[in-house]
Amino acid sequence: MTNQTTTNKTALVTGASSGIGKELATIHAQQGGDLVLVARSTSKLHQLKEKLEREHGVKVMVIAKDLTNLNAAKEIYEEVANSGIKVDYLINNAGFGGRGKFHERDWSDDLNMINLNIIALTALTRYFLPDFVNRNSGKILNVSSTASFMPGPLQAVYYATKAYVTFFSNAVAEELHDTNVTVTTLLPGATETEFARVSGMDKTELFNKTASARDVAWAGYDGMMKGKLDVVSGLTFTQKAMMATLPFMPKKTLLTQIRKAQEV
Repeated sequence: MTNQTTTNKTALVTGASSGIGKELATIHAQQGGDLVLVARSTSKLHQLKEKLEREHGVKVMVIAKDLTNLNAAKEIYEEVANSGIKVDYLINNAGFGGRGKFHERDWSDDLNMINLNIIALTALTRYFLPDFVNRNSGKILNVSSTASFMPGPLQAVYYATKAYVTFFSNAVAEELHDTNVTVTTLLPGATETEFARVSGMDKTELFNKTASARDVAWAGYDGMMKGKLDVVSGLTFTQKAMMATLPFMPKKTLLTQIRKAQEV
């Protein structure tokens, strides 16, 4: 991959302080692109900003924002616009999960999950996409999950939010078929990030073998640059085989398998 297409291009990355988001930001900087980094942790964002500017000579803007706040997307868009920065690539990476029976989980946690995984991603896309269409250039990368292909007992809300991300992204991509704007969906399997620990999945069968955040980020970034529709990354051979059987498996059997895989 060369940096000819990304030099002087600015990418806005949410959830940029760790995991896949941090790797996506680093990859873009390595290609010579400037950045707008968004996450809650001011200190982590500034550490990353200083590192990327020092090592790659790019310009990095930091926006510390809690994307579970319903006004956050509008505030981010306005802050970027007021700074005079033109965003070329929108990378909606921020998201989190949580394990447990839906009726027993803290509702505020699941509501924040919906606000982050669905509302923030959709709102940011809606704010930035008209600019992309007006310029007839721009790329969007929405980070979903292979969880979006199936229901997820013990992670009912998380799987459902990722199903939304995948189908929303695919639909908007097709709406843009007659433009030079593309929407790519990244669908990672189990990945080595803070996600597993925060969601309580790190001790389950699904996370016995994880892909590196770096590898997943590379796959997603490359797919975005090529304008691919979907990029599935980080699956083991066994997981790939299971994904292939999904359309043919009785739903009750599928649900039972998924539930058992997520039990501790």
